[in-house]
Amino acid sequence: MPIQKLPPQLISQIAAGEVIERPASVVKELIENSIDAGARRVRVELEQGGVRLIRITDDGSGVPSEELPLALSRHATSKVAEWSDLESLHTLGFRGEALPSIASVARLIMTSAVAGARSGWRLGGDGSDAFVEPVPAAHPQGTTVEIRDLFFNVPARRKFLRTERTEYLHCEDVVRTHAAVRPEIAFELRHNGRQTLDLPAVEPAGAAGRVAALLGEGFLEHAFEIEEEGSGLRLCGWLGAPTHARSQADQQYFFVNGRPVRDRVLAAAVRRAYRDVLYQGRHPVFILFLDLDPAGVDVNAHPAKHEVRFRDGRLVHDFIFRTLHRALADLRPGDDGRQQPAVHSAGTAAPPGSNAFPGTPVAYPRAAFAENRAPRDTHWELPLPHVSEPPGGAVAPVSAPPAARPWSPAAAEGVAPPLGFAIGQVADIFILAENARGLVLVDMHAAHERITYERLKTEWREARVTRQPLLVPETIAVTRAEAELVETSAELLRGLGFELDRAGPDAVMLRAAPALLQGRELGQLVRDLLADLHHLGHADRAEAALDAVLSTMACHGSVRAGRRLSLPEMNRLLRDMEATDNSGQCNHGRPTYVELDRQALDRLFLRGR
Repeated sequence: MPIQKLPPQLISQIAAGEVIERPASVVKELIENSIDAGARRVRVELEQGGVRLIRITDDGSGVPSEELPLALSRHATSKVAEWSDLESLHTLGFRGEALPSIASVARLIMTSAVAGARSGWRLGGDGSDAFVEPVPAAHPQGTTVEIRDLFFNVPARRKFLRTERTEYLHCEDVVRTHAAVRPEIAFELRHNGRQTLDLPAVEPAGAAGRVAALLGEGFLEHAFEIEEEGSGLRLCGWLGAPTHARSQADQQYFFVNGRPVRDRVLAAAVRRAYRDVLYQGRHPVFILFLDLDPAGVDVNAHPAKHEVRFRDGRLVHDFIFRTLHRALADLRPGDDGRQQPAVHSAGTAAPPGSNAFPGTPVAYPRAAFAENRAPRDTHWELPLPHVSEPPGGAVAPVSAPPAARPWSPAAAEGVAPPLGFAIGQVADIFILAENARGLVLVDMHAAHERITYERLKTEWREARVTRQPLLVPETIAVTRAEAELVETSAELLRGLGFELDRAGPDAVMLRAAPALLQGRELGQLVRDLLADLHHLGHADRAEAALDAVLSTMACHGSVRAGRRLSLPEMNRLLRDMEATDNSGQCNHGRPTYVELDRQALDRLFLRGR
């Protein structure tokens, strides 16, 4: 075939193939147009999952009659005029392709009215590139876009659509997602004439309700809110507790400047932050909002705007990782019956390794538990970590509990630590304790394993990595880009314990490796390390390998199930749990303790029924 210009309708249909995948894609594009128009209320009506009808009505600024034909023309937009506008983009849409692409694969009618106009105007199309002249139509200020018979003229695309319910659920997810990030806008969704979603507008303080609408009420019961700002970045949102992760990564939402996105840099930072606390095969639940200067992010990286590119991806990754890692590490047994960050009386996060809890002393005297010492001897392979006393050896006073029991809320009101005080052991595996809310059951091996692991990590990092020279240096084949990293990232590699030299255009020479990794397959690890540095900007798999060795050491060096402990030893373990990062999970992601409050105990025994 000779080179020729494509007809306008085919051009639009090709563009539709990039932008319009299913009814949910149409809903997304039209909702974003409504938001950009300043709408305060958006109504979405669907029939047959959106295949037969999609009607979206808003109360935004509207489109003047003379601009309606332009709105359905390719690359026509009111949102950018020159390149500098793209560098400071504050709108969700900007490419000018959505409406003409939709109009090329469906029957479209657009009705709009602007403020002060005597009437609205209507423009329609039948899937071709021809549109009739706008005609007057009654309509309040705002816009209604009606899409009928999606893909009626592209049967091959229609065959890829799923069942009505599946397509509807995708549309509903789009509405819920935009509602979560725009609490000031009211959203209504109707399907086949029945209202399925009604979300009134709320103030920013009520944004948690919108999060519950997206992820369910149960999410907020097991999540905590974060907010951090620095280096021109601001991160806020809700993180799900590690113990309430899911088998699928289906409840993970990230917004960049209000835009829902999927991004490798963001995903890697979250995955790395949760790496130490998740059970194998589980995925965290979160909804996070990242705000930064629009000039620092390129949103023109994908036709459907699902992906973005950061101008300084390393800065973004490190900021998100540090924020999430610190927030997760600061989770402590809390006063409301679930884990939360420990807090000083001033309201700031407790420093690592501190024993600061609201209304509790810094250290707990062993004498307080002497009357209830278990009459048996205990042998340790490794001693339990101990709670250090304040300078001078003095300890804060605590009321001695009654002789008949180790502790009671009435006797120790105001000084009870979050995990309470030990009552005894169950099957020589679990520690049973009582706190002000009810009962606490602790897996003593899992808890001690986490305590030991965190201390090993701290000691290892502070002492720096010890390198072990190889008896025979190993030549490793890599890509040219990865070989260049050996020269540009030499200091970082040495900090991780690797001594590498470039041995050719696409080969490196390994001369030394971390002593802890002796006996491992070092060639593959070096390739993974360089691949991580090239694609992610950090050495994720090398760090994971080092942590895995320390985790194994902690596992073998921790108190085993079947050991009989005295009450002071149990209480020392509880106090160290309260002062240890990530103490809610062991190194393998298993929970270290569970708590049954008074209400839960009442339900177990049907009390009050």
